[in-house]
Parts: sequence; C-alpha cells; structure tokens
Amino acid sequence: MTPPRLTRLPSLKTPADFRAYCESLGIDLPCDDQLVTDGSPLAQPAGVAIQGKRPGNRIVIHPMEGWDGTTSGGVTDEMRRRWQRFGESGAKMICGGEAMAVRPDGRANPNQLIIIEQNKAGIAELLGILKAAHAERYGTVDDLVVGFQLTHSGRFCRPHDKRWESRIAFRHPILDRKFNVTGDHQVFADAEIEALIQDYVRAARIAWEIGADFVDLKHCHGYLLHEFLGAHTRPGRYGGSFENRTRILREIVAGLRADGNPLDLGVRLSCFDMAPFRPDPALSQPGKLGPGIPEDFSTCLPYRYGFGVNAEDPTQIDLTETFAFVALCGELGIKVLNTSAGSPYYTPHLQRPAAFPPSDGYQPACDPLIDVERQVQAVREIKARAPRELYVIGSGYTYLQEFLPNVAQAVVRERWADAIGLGRAVLSYPAMLTDAIHGRTVEKKLICRTFSECTTAPRNGLVSGCYPLDKYYTQRPEFQKLKEIKKTIGS
Repeated sequence: MTPPRLTRLPSLKTPADFRAYCESLGIDLPCDDQLVTDGSPLAQPAGVAIQGKRPGNRIVIHPMEGWDGTTSGGVTDEMRRRWQRFGESGAKMICGGEAMAVRPDGRANPNQLIIIEQNKAGIAELLGILKAAHAERYGTVDDLVVGFQLTHSGRFCRPHDKRWESRIAFRHPILDRKFNVTGDHQVFADAEIEALIQDYVRAARIAWEIGADFVDLKHCHGYLLHEFLGAHTRPGRYGGSFENRTRILREIVAGLRADGNPLDLGVRLSCFDMAPFRPDPALSQPGKLGPGIPEDFSTCLPYRYGFGVNAEDPTQIDLTETFAFVALCGELGIKVLNTSAGSPYYTPHLQRPAAFPPSDGYQPACDPLIDVERQVQAVREIKARAPRELYVIGSGYTYLQEFLPNVAQAVVRERWADAIGLGRAVLSYPAMLTDAIHGRTVEKKLICRTFSECTTAPRNGLVSGCYPLDKYYTQRPEFQKLKEIKKTIGS
C-alpha cells in the first residue's frame, strides 16, 4: 500500500467540483450549490425540547477539552476563554462543554476538569461566562441549551503524569500491550462498578445544581462506558449479552432518576469501530509516518472486542447492535444522541478524518473524504431508524473545510441528521456555520485545515488549542516547543 495522493479541498473551487470529486471517489456526500440565508435548514429551531427549551438552530458544539485545567481538576483562564468562545459561536446547543471526569482517578490527563463538589463554583463560572457571551452577541439565552459531559477514561486514564493508569472493562489482546495493561487487577470488578455508578449520580446532581440543561453520558472513543459496549468476553452481570453490556447505562439512568434528578439525558456514542490501526512500518521512515494499516488481528477472530464492528472482518463496520442501542436510548428517555466513531487512540482516521496526522497517528490510507462519508452515511442509517423523539447529531465534518456549510445544509435538509456537530473547527473559527447561515463572509484564513496540532500538543504534555490559526496560541511559549516536537515525531 502506498499513501494516496490527496486532492486538497481548497483546490476545488465550486460545490460542483466537490460533487464531481466525490463521485470520482465513489462516495455520496450531498453538497448544496447555494447557501440559504433566509430560512436556512440550519437556522431552524430544533425538534426537541430540553428542560422546556428548544435549541434555536441546528448547530452543535462537541465537548472540547483543552488538557489545561488545574491539577485538582479546576478551571483556568484558558478554559474561561474557550467557554466564552463557545458562547460567541452562535451554536444553540453546547453538547458537553468539557469532558468532565466523575472522579479524580478517571481523568485522561492530569489537567482534566473533574465534576466534584470542590470544583462546583469554577464550573458554574464557566457556564456563566458562556451564557453571558452568548447573550451579549445574540440577545438571549432562552433558546440556548447547555449540557455537561460525564466520563471515566477507563483504559486511557493518566490522572497523574504521562504514565498510563488504565482501568478497563475487559482484557483486550491488542490494546493491552499498547496501554500497559498487565493484569486482571486492572479490570473493574462488579462491586467497583456499583460505586462508579454512584459517582455518575453525584456528578449529575452537581450539574443540575449548577444549572446545566442535560448531562451527556459519554459512550465513545474507547473510554470506559464505550468499552463496556464491547465487553463480549467479560463474565458476569456487565459482559457477554447485549443486555449485560448495556446494564451500566441503564443503572446510571435509574440512579439519576432515583436521586430525583430532573435533568434531561444525552449520550455521545461511537457508533462503529474497527480493529486498532498503526502506521505501516514498511512505509514509515525517519520524519515520515506510514499510512494506517490494521494491527494483526488474525489470532483474535472472531473479533469479540468492540462495538459496531464486524466480528468476522474487523476492518468493516456492523451497525446491528448500534441500532439496538439507539432503540434502548429511546426506551430510557434519552433525548440527545451525539454520534461519533472509533477512538483517537487507536483509530483516529475513523473519528477525525484529517490530511495531517497527530503525533501518535498515521498518514491517511485513503482520501479522508471517504472517512467523512462513512460517518455521514452511518448517521443517515441511524437517523432513519431512531425514535422520533431522539435528537440525532452528525459528526466528522471538519475535514470538509470550505464545503462544510454546503454539506451541512444538505444533510439537515435531507433529514440525514437533526443537527451538525463541530469539534476541532470551533477552536480556530467558532462562528463559521453561524456566519454562513446568516450570509456573512466566511473567513477562509480561520478555517481548520486538520493539521492535528490540537491533538499533537496534548499528546506531548502541552495545552491543546489551534496553534496554526489562533493567535492566542501562536504567541504562547508552547508554540515553539510544539515546532521542536514535530521535527522529531515524524508527522
């Protein structure tokens, strides 16, 4: 396999060029010729009420942590600035804010926000900053909905330093080696899960008391609750059958309701996955990563270590259980399904299609538009089967760059998704979609080009941010440190 020659999207001048290029790749991505500025599909109020409020448009911001809190899990000026920019973005749903650990040892990094009592005032301050910024720019917060994302990082816990302190749902024959899992003592026992559920209940009560509109129970990217969905080989009450693998979600929801918590609920879900990938060693060289290839899974068949993946060929997706999980969300009264795919730790191309890999990633093995289309089409299938009351948010759009507004408009107009979620793109240009739907000139110099430095920086101990395009970060001392790091990592 040789790396593909990528056609850079800025070289395509019109939506017709974009559609023709998609056709040449054999993929189906809708792209409108003109953006509607009077009655845009993206400007319509949402078809869901959260705490009695309907989000005023179809633009959503994903949880965007910056690895930049205090070591006690509190807030910093960098967080305050990010939440202010969320408010200024014009998005009417903030789907998580930060990924907030429900306990200190569940952090993915030593500076992750922790939603515990001692940090309550700081998190309330963040929410106040976001709402004030939104009200100042858009006049009201009556149609703004803000959720907090609750998480335990599981296999990817690093609460103290760069050392992995993994806690897992089950032993994984490939990932255990990569993330220093050495024994069964790192597997959560059933009794420990019962205590963890109470951590979620306490965290959700804090979110309610602070004034969040909903909580997002994070089931994505290989973190703990997502890993439980793939716990086919785990014995006992929380593994094996689909009913057992979803028990922790059902018990968290029951615990919140038994606590008298009236908050609405959401889930961010990695809808599909594949076997872990790595750079092709045959095509890697000093200063240059090879394209992504699957790890050797030949001794792991049938593949019983994931969710939304074909057990006979784990390079292919299988949405059968995804559809069952979506139906379960409806039964549990969950209102928001924020979709994603894969994991940034072992399948970043599925989650964040990009032209340039992060430091621990690999070069694209195919045109990233193919990875974008895979997510768009999966969400289209999910939306077609989802309960009417479930608000389905699409993801994976950042790589579309100039064509993001045109594709987003078409997807919502065709009802392939209820709303469009943005992540990395917000770091450099929070108001991109808002500008587009109101007929303002889109500032091309601020459009994310998927350089992946917002991932490379924290992977190497620096705060996250858009170093290439956001002057706040280009003027920081970390900017030069990142340049030096990139010279040695082969990206």
